[in-house]
Amino acid sequence: MSTTTTRGVASPAPAKAAGARPRRRLRGSRTFNFWLFTSPFLIGLIVFVYVPIGWSLYLSFFEARFTVTPSDFVGLGNYREVLSDTGFMGALGTFTVFAAFIVPTTWAVSLGLALLVNRLRFMRAFYRSVFFLPTACSYVAASLIWKMSLFNGVRFGLANTVLGLFGVDNIAWLANPDPPWYWLVIITARLWLQSGFYMILFLAALQNIPQELYEAAAIDGAKRGWQTFRHITLPQLRATSTAVILLLLVAAYQAFDEFFNLLSKTTWGRPPLVELYYTALGQDQNYGKGSAGAVVLTVLICVVTLFQGKIMGFGRGEESK
Repeated sequence: MSTTTTRGVASPAPAKAAGARPRRRLRGSRTFNFWLFTSPFLIGLIVFVYVPIGWSLYLSFFEARFTVTPSDFVGLGNYREVLSDTGFMGALGTFTVFAAFIVPTTWAVSLGLALLVNRLRFMRAFYRSVFFLPTACSYVAASLIWKMSLFNGVRFGLANTVLGLFGVDNIAWLANPDPPWYWLVIITARLWLQSGFYMILFLAALQNIPQELYEAAAIDGAKRGWQTFRHITLPQLRATSTAVILLLLVAAYQAFDEFFNLLSKTTWGRPPLVELYYTALGQDQNYGKGSAGAVVLTVLICVVTLFQGKIMGFGRGEESK
């Protein structure tokens, strides 16, 4: 081994090519670690998401009653049947109206909570946690609380107890479709469950707005309040608002748990997923028709979200807005 001498002290010569191999080994280990940690999730995604979606699309073209391995090809017969089903089409129409109401309402409530929390100077973390906490609650548990405690149809329910103090008779919130008081129960439950999550998204976006914009507006004479909110805050929240509305639209059409648990087996007020649930798992167990309905619902969600994203400019660069 060659050595170099410095002031009479022998020392080994530095290795020139020794550093290349560890880097190559490190790069290879990173790739191995990446697939090691992501492969379980990727396998689960394929097995539990993509395979069921593909199989559902396959079943939609077959006569599949009481079996998931059909042999009778019917083409678009299931689609014609589901599009002529008054129950399913009525559920789509009803929930289009429901989405048109619950989406802007949740957006406004979430943004209002975010603005209030963002203005706090003390205990901000506490109030942020309090408003976000309902997000961790199960939709099933919340539905049972709303049904059995808050909006119970008898006089022991909290809502009827409060109304009774003002001389109002008991209201059957969930037992009578006329008037449709059940919408009040469902909407309040959904607002309580999901507003905190979207509040966190808005709060993160508010904290990323440069304070220099507000300082410049104050120098130009803009008043704090509505003027700064309209001309600075709201435009800066455009990307977040678009993402929130897209998520709310998809969640509205995918509503299931609260409707299934609040309305039980009633034939009115069913969302599309509950209607498909009884189609596929009811007495007929028509998996072909249920799968066709799921495909129709998926296409409808994609069309609505793409149309809404096109209107709000989702995915466009700042220069094209």
